[in-house]
Amino acid sequence: MFRTRALMRSLAPLGDRVLVKRAQKEVQTAAGIYLPTDSTKDPNEGTVVSVGPGERDVAGNLHATTLKAGDTVLLPEYGGTKVKIEDEEVFLFRESDILGKFE
Repeated sequence: MFRTRALMRSLAPLGDRVLVKRAQKEVQTAAGIYLPTDSTKDPNEGTVVSVGPGERDVAGNLHATTLKAGDTVLLPEYGGTKVKIEDEEVFLFRESDILGKFE
């Protein structure tokens, strides 16, 4: 487990890309009913693991990303590039693809 976290920290996104770990699937409802894992869809929420430095415009000015590691974000249902490091899956998104940030 420790090695996986160290590998994710060493994977630095480039440009305006953001490395996100999706939240765990809900397997139990509020009433206590267990759901089969095949019927649950991926949650649209995740935690930012790391962010790139930002994007450069035509003039060469750097526009830093507005997200930081540890932020909880709202993700699109589809999209992102899946990256599998050992047994954990993380996703690379462009900052513009992320729908919002939870306060």
